[in-house]
Amino acid sequence: MSKLQQLPSIDRLLSSAAAQQWLDHFPRPQIVDCLRRAVQEARQQGGGLEPDILVRAEQILSGLFQPSLVPVINATGILLHTNLGRSPLSPRALQQVQLLCQGYSNLELDLESGQRGHRDRHLQGLLKLLTGCSASLAVNNCAAAMLLIVDEFARGREVLVSRGELVEIGGSFRIPDVLERGGARLREVGTTNRTYVADFARAISPETGMLLSTHLSNFAQQGFVHQPQPEELVELARQQGVVSVLDLGSGLLDSQQLPSRIQEPDVRGSLRQGWDLIAFSGDKLLGAAQAGFILGKPELLQRLSRNPWMRALRLDKLRLAALQGALLDHLLEPLQVPLRWMLSQTESHLKVRANRLARRLRGQLPATVEVRACKSSIGGGTTPGQELDSWAVCLKPTQQSLQEWASRLRQGRPAVLVRCQHDSLWLDMRTVLPVALKDLEAALRQL
Repeated sequence: MSKLQQLPSIDRLLSSAAAQQWLDHFPRPQIVDCLRRAVQEARQQGGGLEPDILVRAEQILSGLFQPSLVPVINATGILLHTNLGRSPLSPRALQQVQLLCQGYSNLELDLESGQRGHRDRHLQGLLKLLTGCSASLAVNNCAAAMLLIVDEFARGREVLVSRGELVEIGGSFRIPDVLERGGARLREVGTTNRTYVADFARAISPETGMLLSTHLSNFAQQGFVHQPQPEELVELARQQGVVSVLDLGSGLLDSQQLPSRIQEPDVRGSLRQGWDLIAFSGDKLLGAAQAGFILGKPELLQRLSRNPWMRALRLDKLRLAALQGALLDHLLEPLQVPLRWMLSQTESHLKVRANRLARRLRGQLPATVEVRACKSSIGGGTTPGQELDSWAVCLKPTQQSLQEWASRLRQGRPAVLVRCQHDSLWLDMRTVLPVALKDLEAALRQL
């Protein structure tokens, strides 16, 4: 009898002690399918023993039900790493999600009157305290906010935008595409590098519905450049009776939360400039969950809240809970917001943390361990070209390649993401949160 003829049947495998134990934890159809796949692999290899087939089937079965979305320790030095989910949530945000989502909540109920309420109101008071805004609205993300604004105020009309601000953000998502999808007609103003308020004034016509300014979040212009002052555009829009809109993007509440050498416009300052509407993100420099906030004049926000698109773009209870918690932490305990904690870390403190970790690793790994100065970046499509001084633990393997170590760390549990440069793995301490330090050390020791 050949090895292929000796392969066990699916019924025999299913009646084994191992498979019977699996039935207590996994659905029978998936168990049968994994046994068939394991037998097929053995057949392709010319045969196989029953114990080996059962081991392989268990591997396939475990992988089938292993979540693909897993925690990652970020040692790259990029604070808002888009591929890693951008902002970690603050403790109060996590508490609010668990508290409000494990049962029922007053999502759309006015507890005082007993009548149906509006989910929008749960963030409005907090945003007013934080920014001083008159009115606010929250949707899925900043792109959704812009789509809503364009649809409401410029559908079938022109939107004036400086040529130097026709930006593309992540995922090949372009401002002209948003305007087109919103039913507006883009009218470019000025030149790529120099645009004046007079260019906008000449372009305004009865067809103009909106004057839009877009913050250059993910790139910078230098040299022979000019853009109108925000106050100039706001005043021109007011005189001509069109809506002035600022796509601020980054969501920085107050420039005081950034190191002095990092330059970035903030929400509070932009409100003082007088824009009719300001849109920004929740998961960037606000350090909260993904959302798009719109602040501005109450009568304009009321129109947006009644727009049919709001049904598709509104936030669910999970994100509202997380945002409520994050905004409360901004008000009560700002350094509990992980992003603000990372931004507040001094170079000297990061050096101390790096030296402490390096001492514990020396002699425990087949690698040279050094502490070196490095640069962190905020990332997330913000503060282009601006960096923060930091310190890193650098590991140079003596037995394996950098790529092998980086791959093992990336595929471990927990997964660890590092930088590979100058023949070493760099672990930037600015983005290694205190709660992750013990797990990081354990992952490194496994190397």
